[in-house]
Amino acid sequence: MTARIYYAEPSCRTFDAVVVRALDYEGRPGVILDRTAFYPTSGGQPYDTGRLGAARVLETLDLDGDVVHLVSAPPAEGERVRGAVDWMRRFDHMQQHTGQHLLSAAFDRLCGNRTVSFHMGAEASTIDLEREASSGDIEAAVDAANAIVWENRPVSIRFVSSAEASRLPLRKEPARDGVLRLIEIADFDLSACGGTHVASTGAIGLIGVLGAERFRNASRLSFVCGRRALQALRLHREVVASSVRVLSVLPQELPAAIEHLQTEAKQLRRTIARQQEALAVHEAARLIAGASDTAAGRVIVERLEGWDAAGLKAIASAIASEPGSAVVLLSASSPPAVVVARSPSVPVDAASVLKELLAQFGGRGGGKPDLAQGGGLIGDAAEILAAARNLIAR
Repeated sequence: MTARIYYAEPSCRTFDAVVVRALDYEGRPGVILDRTAFYPTSGGQPYDTGRLGAARVLETLDLDGDVVHLVSAPPAEGERVRGAVDWMRRFDHMQQHTGQHLLSAAFDRLCGNRTVSFHMGAEASTIDLEREASSGDIEAAVDAANAIVWENRPVSIRFVSSAEASRLPLRKEPARDGVLRLIEIADFDLSACGGTHVASTGAIGLIGVLGAERFRNASRLSFVCGRRALQALRLHREVVASSVRVLSVLPQELPAAIEHLQTEAKQLRRTIARQQEALAVHEAARLIAGASDTAAGRVIVERLEGWDAAGLKAIASAIASEPGSAVVLLSASSPPAVVVARSPSVPVDAASVLKELLAQFGGRGGGKPDLAQGGGLIGDAAEILAAARNLIAR
């Protein structure tokens, strides 16, 4: 089994090792070393990358007790190599993982709200709590966790047996038996964990919760630590500055300004909808007046400028309200929207016509025999209209 340097020395950046075995893993070259500082994906923490001699380490896996390094080009078995961990990536993971221990311990201590799962993403991490947390609980936990960060308390590693662990005040029950690796944040948290952590809490820098959502009758929190917190602050600063510039308000006035805009937009949409309905009646009358009667009745197949799907539906419905009418309307947008409708007395299945159009030109949609609509059609508008005319008039 691979000796794991990161268990005792998580800050190890470079090391020497011997290639024990070269292998193929799902079509990708990999090697197993006698010892490694590369961390494989485990416990919610992603894998390390870096270099192994002249080769790049692209991914690190834990397979049956061995650490497999997937590489750009494998060194030979028996070769002695120098490994170098991508330190920026590793240190970021150390900040996030140690920050998670602090945040979870704070929720446990202050609210009796345990963490049931943890996931470290590329930009933010999440913890799922046992039950829903109020905004007050969240702020209190974040304040308590950051207080420990700024006290720069030591973070230590020790190994104990299951029997010894049973007598210790662990934050959560260990997931396995045997020798356990414990991560201790002085006088605040003690947890069994195989991940990599900073040597003292000050190295976390800052813990910030970006948001919370209800998840399975509990809470899922998204958070960032260290450099990620700085990046999040920069992003929020840019967003706020841009919004302030566009809306010509002070930062503290943004919520009220956005609410005012939303109210205005809702009122405008209602006004437009009413006007569109009125215009639809006039547009339907114009189309009916210009239509010619055929053996199949009054057939209208047109491409209309300046109308969206809702407008086309209103026009088509108004036309279909006139006895003996069948209509296909296509929007001028790209890709176009399409509406098919017919009067009750006309033996045309609007849903079937639409289905055949979608089969020829792609897109999606559906409806009933008297009214169907879709969108996303791909093709020349004239060809779509010609196909629609043939389908509706046959």
